[in-house]
Amino acid sequence: MTYKHISALCLLALLPLASCKDDFLVQTDPNSVATSDYFKTENDVFVALNGAYQSLRSSNSIGEGSGLFSEERSDNTGRNDNQSNAGEPFQFNDFSLLPSNTNLKTHWLALYQCITRTNQVLSGIETVAFSKPETKAQYSAEAKFIRALIYFHLVRKWGDVPLVTKPLTTADDVTASTFREKKEKVYEQIVADLTEVTTSPLPDHQPLASKGRVSKVAGYALLGQVYLTMATTLDAANRTANLNAAKTNLTSAYTKRTFGALKEIPYADVFDVAKKSTNPEIIFQIVNKQGDINYSSSIAANNQAQGETINSLRNNTGIGGNVTPDLVKEYEETDLRKDFSIKFANAATVKDYFITKYRDASAAAGTNGYGGNDWILIRYADVMLMLAEVNLYLGDEASAVSLLDQVRERAGMPKYEVARTNAAYSSKFPTLKLAILHERRVELAFENHRWFDLLRFFTPAELVTYIRAKSQADFGVAKLSNFGTKDYYYPIPFDENKLNPEKMYQNPGY
Repeated sequence: MTYKHISALCLLALLPLASCKDDFLVQTDPNSVATSDYFKTENDVFVALNGAYQSLRSSNSIGEGSGLFSEERSDNTGRNDNQSNAGEPFQFNDFSLLPSNTNLKTHWLALYQCITRTNQVLSGIETVAFSKPETKAQYSAEAKFIRALIYFHLVRKWGDVPLVTKPLTTADDVTASTFREKKEKVYEQIVADLTEVTTSPLPDHQPLASKGRVSKVAGYALLGQVYLTMATTLDAANRTANLNAAKTNLTSAYTKRTFGALKEIPYADVFDVAKKSTNPEIIFQIVNKQGDINYSSSIAANNQAQGETINSLRNNTGIGGNVTPDLVKEYEETDLRKDFSIKFANAATVKDYFITKYRDASAAAGTNGYGGNDWILIRYADVMLMLAEVNLYLGDEASAVSLLDQVRERAGMPKYEVARTNAAYSSKFPTLKLAILHERRVELAFENHRWFDLLRFFTPAELVTYIRAKSQADFGVAKLSNFGTKDYYYPIPFDENKLNPEKMYQNPGY
């Protein structure tokens, strides 16, 4: 990161947050005040913390439009347009990504902007006297959750990355931090931050007025996923210990749910804009405000294909959210998630499937498509399938199947022991591990989990075999033959690498 980059991030570090409640919709900009003089009161910390939440919303960060950096990298979505924007977006699903790609650089900077904001909060909070110690502890835990979440994205996408845990205020600070820390150290910091969340006075679940803020259950769920990822991608010597830690935290999240079986919550309800604040399956979400030009969601309208009205009242002249034929073919017959998540568009210029999982065709969203969809980052079906995965690895197949069956039952699908007697199912998913991976794919499609699942389920060499075994015909002009072990990680952006080619070394293959 250059000093120019860091300075820009620091200046933007305290932008406000949008949420579903007007009293949670902070619309003041404290950036006119020097950060060294800013933190005087508890409310200053609160507004700065809202700025950290706000940084998650961007499509260049991890907001609803960030699928380019995850879903399009996977086998779920992509694009056949290799010309627009100098062909740079196409590089992600064509596995021809260059270090000079400007989208990649923008993503890197946006993620570090999030981290800059959390570091500002965590530094400033120490200069303020709080009336209640638990308020300070809650704010600290929220900031550390956001920092851990973003570092989790960085370490899975790039491997070794700069690890910055304090504000960088001088050129010397920046120089000292311009090096790639080993991924194991980055994971240590992630675990430390999330452990504080799980031991904090945060509520297990946030009340209606605070939807969109971090809860203790969100901490348990994310920490469980982190341990599971460490178990499957880091040193095998720590695999069992990490799996047990994953099970402990995922179980803590699971047992704190406020409903019984998953089937009590219809699949469509999870994405219903009228039920988004009260749906007990949602653990952590980025909240949008229906009808608001600045803080509404555009995912429904943007995914809608020409000639269609299922997602939004806004007319769209494009092809909508791309769905690969490879994903379309993976849905089992009668899986209700297929008809809810995707639809075939008959317009002559489309004649293809588009994404319908996110919908708001209400009058409140209007013809401008200012939708109220929240962007869900963590929900219970995800937790349950991760827990099934952990139990499988620990040798408890019965518990793994039980959790898998809950998800399948909600989707109207036969239980695993019945499904595996079906020749078509068993040929596609001959092992329980592949059955869980399949279930994650169709359950969580277009929620930006698929690429990370592939990294976790396969070694780099195994992933090359898996991707290249697919039919090229199901991926359009993007070439599967381009995929190699180098694609397990992104390249370090060119401008970052050239700062210090030794300490900001490039990933292999680029």
